[in-house]
Amino acid sequence: MGVCFLTGEYPPMPGGVADHTAHLAHHLSFLEVQPTILTSTKAHVEPVPPTVHPVITGWGLPCWHQIDQHLTEHESDVLHIQYQAAAYDLTGWVNWLPWRLQTQKTLGPRKPRPRIVVTFHDLRVPYLFPKAGPLRWRAILALARHADAVITTNAEDEHTLQQYPWATHVQRIPLGSNIEPCPPAGYDRAAWRAALGITEDQLLLAHFGFLNASKGGEELVLSLDRLTRRGYNAALLMIGGQTGDVDPTNRAYADQVRSLITSRGLGERVLWTGHTSQEDVSAHLLAADMAVMPYRDGVSFRRTTFIAALRHRCPVVTTHPAFPLPELGDNDNVLLVPPGDADSLAHAVARLADNPDLRDRLAAGAEELGQAFNWPRIAHQTRHIYRRLKIG
Repeated sequence: MGVCFLTGEYPPMPGGVADHTAHLAHHLSFLEVQPTILTSTKAHVEPVPPTVHPVITGWGLPCWHQIDQHLTEHESDVLHIQYQAAAYDLTGWVNWLPWRLQTQKTLGPRKPRPRIVVTFHDLRVPYLFPKAGPLRWRAILALARHADAVITTNAEDEHTLQQYPWATHVQRIPLGSNIEPCPPAGYDRAAWRAALGITEDQLLLAHFGFLNASKGGEELVLSLDRLTRRGYNAALLMIGGQTGDVDPTNRAYADQVRSLITSRGLGERVLWTGHTSQEDVSAHLLAADMAVMPYRDGVSFRRTTFIAALRHRCPVVTTHPAFPLPELGDNDNVLLVPPGDADSLAHAVARLADNPDLRDRLAAGAEELGQAFNWPRIAHQTRHIYRRLKIG
């Protein structure tokens, strides 16, 4: 079975959609699926499978012709669109691609169009144009309605789409971790911490992922400030690149967080790794005493950084979910605090720092919960959707 993944980003471009697509394609290749990647010219061809076609010069109207040309020249049974609005430069042309391909029926003489599967990494709307208003949400609905199958990655998005009577083709498959536990060979936790300049008695907090306004970076800094004023010898390790490539507002927010760090005199206590290898990210997570992820919109299983922390058996302090997540147990596999509350965040971190038994319980709970997000399971679930479309 041939599956062409259409994605706005792909390695070496940084980003969760890029990494997700690479991992999914890799694991599907063990299930009699032949994946290929159709993506931006910002990616590049690697000498190892899957085959990457970095030919899309932009995500405006001309992308339709470029996608048509590729599908005509490279036969695929499935076109699997990995969708996140920012990854497509917030334009809406990809949103209407399934409708257009359905109206075409064929691609050239006697060449049937591929079946279309869409994975929504979230339901954030594209920008389209000034004052687009309700048209932005209609673009999301068009992408979902005209696909042959729709995958949501979390319960809240599944619930939103399934309110529409036509959404009988919507199914949930969780995201996997883009960073699995895979530290460099010979990894030694104490030595790794020492190389970071972290002393044996120091409390090391970790935050993983790009900074943007939804990540609660300011609450993170303010909670560190409160902890140090209370006498905790704490440091904060900011793991990964700061801004990514697809959302220009991230850079302004990262500058805002850096200014807050400076104004609070915390420059020596905040360490930035920058964009680094998966092995180093894994080593950093394993070196931390806990992961602190104060999402302003609440924790969600759409957050692959949160999933990575679970997969690394990290005790996690995060924020109450906006949508009920029965899998989360406060004090069992996470510590939950209100969003936007630096005082509560600092209190929870201090409580966890002072209670080794609680840290052990959260670590064990994180490990158990993290089993739901392993890649072989996700690949099998995805392959099942292809089979339901009577392919392969």
